[in-house]
Amino acid sequence: MLVAAEVRGAPCWLSLMTGDLRAAEEFYGDVLGWTFRPGGFGSASSVAELDGVPVAGISAVAGELAVPVAWTAYFSVDDADQAVARVRERGGTVGVGPVSYAPRGRAALVADPDGAGFGLWEGHVLSGWSVGGRAPAWLELRTRDAFDAALFYGEVLGWSEGGLGCCEASYEEDQVVLRAEGEAVARLNSGPVETGAEKPHERPRWLIHFKVHDVERAQAAAVAHGATAVSDSSETVRGQITLRDPQGALFTLHHVRP
Repeated sequence: MLVAAEVRGAPCWLSLMTGDLRAAEEFYGDVLGWTFRPGGFGSASSVAELDGVPVAGISAVAGELAVPVAWTAYFSVDDADQAVARVRERGGTVGVGPVSYAPRGRAALVADPDGAGFGLWEGHVLSGWSVGGRAPAWLELRTRDAFDAALFYGEVLGWSEGGLGCCEASYEEDQVVLRAEGEAVARLNSGPVETGAEKPHERPRWLIHFKVHDVERAQAAAVAHGATAVSDSSETVRGQITLRDPQGALFTLHHVRP
């Protein structure tokens, strides 16, 4: 069921833009136990589910839109045109859109001033979808300065406006935590970032963490199905590992207790 996005500025969807839909379904189904049903954008799209709960959309449109194979986190906005203008005014860049997906809504692909890509969505979202808490995924922004990043996102997404139906960002234990209705839905972390190709996960970017009960087992399954690790073994010790799927999209496995 489609419902209007209830919390302005909150994450509202995860999307994988890939080159081969069936290959992506096979990989994530085997590694993360997802099942799939047809998406709302034709035969080249599907919705991934875990235990009947929607997790993400997968679309074989990377070549069509001339964008990299990648996972993207989308944030809800009231007006995509206005949000895109705010991105440009505040030093970000616009890659695609806004594009209309009538009657559901409008989308744009943009990047913050440090180059971290994300999506904007004006319209309806799937009922039952969420990140953070008990959801199967959560979001982390790795950036040079979390405070500066929070100012940018706050102004673009309306975090700084307050009021009902709006996210709230607060500085907690050396990171900025984004909360929607009191639930932590994303974390913005400061730290050294890389610009070279050797450590792509350490560039400024939104990392999508998928929760698993056994990181080493999930990593082994991913590698067996063609993924490659891009973070070192010390990350695994800390309960997470960042991988590149067989088509090139980065994602992070994150340990949670059963």
